[in-house]
Amino acid sequence: MGKREYGWGRAFGLAAGLSLVLGACSEKAGIDPSRQLGANPELPKAQDFLVPPMQVPDGVGWKGDAKPQVVAGLRIEKIASGLKHPRQLLVLPNQDVLVVEANGPGEEAVTTPKQVIAGIVKNRSGKGGKGGNRVTLLRKKPGAAGEWEQHVYIEKLHSPFGVQLVGDTLYVANTGNIMKYRYVPGETKMSDPGTELGDLPSTVNHHWTKALLASPDGKKLYVGSGSNSNITENGLDVEYRRAAVLEVDAETGASRVFASGLRNPTGLQWEPQSGKLWAIVNERDEIGADLVPDYMTSVQEKGFYGWPYSYYGQHVDHRVQPQRPDLVKKAIKPDYALGSHVAALGLLFYTGTGLPQQYRSGAFVAEHGSWDRSPLSGYQVVYVPFENGMPKGAAQPVVTGFHSKDEKELYGAPVGLAQDAEGALLIADDVGNVVWRVTSAGR
Repeated sequence: MGKREYGWGRAFGLAAGLSLVLGACSEKAGIDPSRQLGANPELPKAQDFLVPPMQVPDGVGWKGDAKPQVVAGLRIEKIASGLKHPRQLLVLPNQDVLVVEANGPGEEAVTTPKQVIAGIVKNRSGKGGKGGNRVTLLRKKPGAAGEWEQHVYIEKLHSPFGVQLVGDTLYVANTGNIMKYRYVPGETKMSDPGTELGDLPSTVNHHWTKALLASPDGKKLYVGSGSNSNITENGLDVEYRRAAVLEVDAETGASRVFASGLRNPTGLQWEPQSGKLWAIVNERDEIGADLVPDYMTSVQEKGFYGWPYSYYGQHVDHRVQPQRPDLVKKAIKPDYALGSHVAALGLLFYTGTGLPQQYRSGAFVAEHGSWDRSPLSGYQVVYVPFENGMPKGAAQPVVTGFHSKDEKELYGAPVGLAQDAEGALLIADDVGNVVWRVTSAGR
């Protein structure tokens, strides 16, 4: 595609020069992360930067028998390795596990030198490598320990992310459409070539991931469609059906905006007690290491959650022009802050009994990790207790150790979460290219 709006020789010269001084741009966070958890996070004054603060460790992967750390009472094991950016997981009725392997489509328009610089820095982490564009099936070997069998199940996808099974229909959300396949239990390679159910917004693809969730009756699909920019710097035309949760008819593929103002809703789940739709949302960048907290929230039909005009309710983002005070007035305050720049990508309401009692009836959240913050934030799986369908209490780190203590090396980064038939927690790690399985230490 053509280079846009400015001279690229100048842009890359600027990128090379500024990449040498990024260490000097690492403005430190001033708020303890614990003060940005929960219903009422502390929000400092917004700042403005020529180049935003950046700190990204170098991606090195897991070496030898190294693995993440889990809290007392749990154990962790590797059940798959050598994958190509595993993103999402789905446990099938026969207990096979589907792993969606993908990364961005490489078609993103870059419109400012700042984006060039950010891309260079972020790619050092190992998060920017080429994805598999496929779905792999994992099958546990009967009576055997160690890694599970791997079978390439569906190939030649286009930056897939969400996956759902409804009856005998398997849905896969590519970055630009939803595909459906006839699922045959036991197959290790999908025999159906698949058909397109409907399109999804894919122009520019600033946020390419499309989370996917079926309604309990299977008649609707809910899709997380992230914004095409940080704060509409690419124009409003490319934000059509973006920064929203879309509702798609599973029969016809027709869609509508279910809720809006959600900058990048990357995880969708049904909260089991209330039956409400919940999402995890990645908020905006470049106004400080302590702004803006990513969050999890119940999603109301026709609700508006602020993006781009405000954050966390009515906190106005003055960078956005023109201002829309009428929409700010309507903005719904999210239910629970997870901390600034944690980049939450995976959400799972745990309903099993295989883990210790303290992890039942709440939500696990996978935090992929920051780039716009120093010191690092995220890079862990946390547990948020729930009571009567709402978060109650602070998020608790459960799986950690994804980066070195000096924050210079990155071993892995958690994304999708799933629960298997034995109540184990499965974690897709797209930097380590591993799937981890967490169980009770007594099992």
